[in-house]
Amino acid sequence: MYRKVEDFLEDWSASSSSALRVFKELTNDKLDQSIVEGHSTLGWLAWHLVGAGAAFGHFAGLQIPGPGRDQEAPTDVAEIVDAYEQVIEAYKVEAAKLTDEALLEEVNGFGGPIARGKLLRAVVDHQTHHLGQMTVLLRQAGLTVPGVMGPTKEMQS
Repeated sequence: MYRKVEDFLEDWSASSSSALRVFKELTNDKLDQSIVEGHSTLGWLAWHLVGAGAAFGHFAGLQIPGPGRDQEAPTDVAEIVDAYEQVIEAYKVEAAKLTDEALLEEVNGFGGPIARGKLLRAVVDHQTHHLGQMTVLLRQAGLTVPGVMGPTKEMQS
C-alpha cells in the first residue's frame, strides 16, 4: 500500500516505462500470439492493460482515459501504444494532485471498499503480472524481449 504519493509516482514511472518498452516490441502480425488457442493474446493483454489502467484509475477517483469495456483491441500496435501513453501521462498528472492523506481514504474498488493507496499498489502489481505473461509470448513469437525487471538474453553480449 502506498502511503506517499511520490512513492506511487516513482513506481508508476518505472512500471509504465517497462510496459511501454514491451508494447513497442509488438508487431501487428504477432498480436494474435497466445500460449494456447483461445487464451490471452499479446494484443488482448496490451489492450487489457490500457483498459485496466483506466478502470483502476476510475475506482481511485482519477481521470484516466481508456476504452469502453466492450471495445475490441485495435489491430494496429501504434493505436495501442498511443492509448497506453495517454494512460501513463494521465496517471502522472492525476496522482500528483493527490495528498498523502488521500491515499489512506477508502474508495469503492473492484471487490468493495479499499484504501486508495492499496488500489494504486494493485494497478502496478496487476500490470507487472501481465507484463510477465507478455514477455513469454514475445519470446514465443520470435520478437525481442526488453528488460522489464532486469536484463534479458537479448541485452547480454
